Amino acid sequence: MKKFELTAEFITNVFGKKLFRIKALVAFGNVKKGELGGFIEKEDNLSHSGNAWVSGDAWVSGNACVSGDARVYGNAQVSGDARVSGNARVSGDARVSGNARVSGNARVSGDARVYGDAWVYDNAHVSGDARVSGDAWVYGNADYAVVTGFGRYFRATTFFRCKDKIIRVQCGCFYGDLAQFREIVKKTHGDSKYAKEYLAIADLMELHFSDEEENQEAAK
Repeated sequence: MKKFELTAEFITNVFGKKLFRIKALVAFGNVKKGELGGFIEKEDNLSHSGNAWVSGDAWVSGNACVSGDARVYGNAQVSGDARVSGNARVSGDARVSGNARVSGNARVSGDARVYGDAWVYDNAHVSGDARVSGDAWVYGNADYAVVTGFGRYFRATTFFRCKDKIIRVQCGCFYGDLAQFREIVKKTHGDSKYAKEYLAIADLMELHFSDEEENQEAAK
């Protein structure tokens, strides 16, 4: 049984694709029959089973899919081959794209960006100006950290665990591990205050993400 339909109201995204506002055909979860939702490109973008829903001015496009009891709302956008499932929530101005996965009780909000092959799941909350990309594997809040207010442009720099257990960094257009981050910092900023700040942050993040048990064993 279908729980929603596409209405005649639509918007056009930056790729020229029409996204249609949805309307609930039956009551489910907190959604009332006849309630208008957000925008999707096609029915495959939203599962007809479960309580999954897209609302507000949020939209889902491409081959992306929202399923289970997941919610996408606010001005959030889910695109590409992304999947939002379980009891996950994507809200605010957040963007989830590429092959990214957001599941479990995970939350992505604010101006956060999750893309590439990144996974955000369980009870993790990715918010603010965070940028989680590549092969990131964010299982909980301890798996990523965002530092803001440093560097020439005061941009947000995100540090996160990846599937191969390596800590990687997203800062502006840069994406790489801590060693590569230190290298580009020295190349770009030389011996300036900016370089010293970024290198100190890299040292802090290395400590932050280190395994406490491994450190204790090494100290014996």
